Amino acid sequence: MSYDLYIGEYAYSSWSLRGWLLVNRFGLNARSKMVPFLAQDVAQQMASVGVARTVPTLVTDDGAVISESAAIAEELATRHPNAGIWPNESKARAVARTLVAEMASGFTALRSDCPMNLRVCYSESAPRAEVLEDLARIEKIWAHARKHRVSDGPWLLGDYSAADAFFAPVAGRIAGYSLPVGKAAAAYVAAHLADPAFRRWRAMGLVHGPELPWYRKDYPTTNWPGPTPRAAKEVDNGTPENDACPYSGKAITHLMEMDGRIFGFCNPFCRAKTVADPEAWPAFMALV
Repeated sequence: MSYDLYIGEYAYSSWSLRGWLLVNRFGLNARSKMVPFLAQDVAQQMASVGVARTVPTLVTDDGAVISESAAIAEELATRHPNAGIWPNESKARAVARTLVAEMASGFTALRSDCPMNLRVCYSESAPRAEVLEDLARIEKIWAHARKHRVSDGPWLLGDYSAADAFFAPVAGRIAGYSLPVGKAAAAYVAAHLADPAFRRWRAMGLVHGPELPWYRKDYPTTNWPGPTPRAAKEVDNGTPENDACPYSGKAITHLMEMDGRIFGFCNPFCRAKTVADPEAWPAFMALV
């Protein structure tokens, strides 16, 4: 099966990140279609996609249109029962579904005060009492989930599930706004920041589209707390080691340099997302 996945801006669209992870983290095949936030209203841009009016929206190869992230998770799990979207163990699966439902409807103070912005990290954000209450609740349900883990993995139920895809933007918010959480929650946040799929999404967010000023806050900034990307840069000249773009297989038109070696890509975005975080991209690292 293949899908079309309509998403918003990588750096800012927390719900799009959830939908994208539900596809990409579980090895499914979808063509991403960007709905720019700087252009006309999202609902207007989605007017031709059935009854869809939000991102993410998943369109299946048999014509179904699914416009809510929780519904996307359920439908993908039905169509791909062996993908691991939900835990196999019944109690762990019930916990994961409960967490997803609460994430989909709760934590309004955190969402309002700390909109996702993966292009910046604030060293201090002076969270209101209501945000701290949301964080306390998040830590409580994360700890509850860990009591029902089915493996020793770093995720809420041990192995990565839809619950982790839903809390990935929360991890990005906690990291990006330097929000106070305990040791166990901080370790879970760090697991997201180091996750290659999350790193790929953030790399694209760093280089795709304009900065949207309404997401910026007037707080002091600091370095992003996730893994430090391997040093790389765009170059105009050189002989690439590869004969085709590692992502599309198309002819090379743009170059980058890493460790004194030259690699080629088929367009500026392929190059820019790789320069942003080379080790996040398995297809590129296979060349290295």
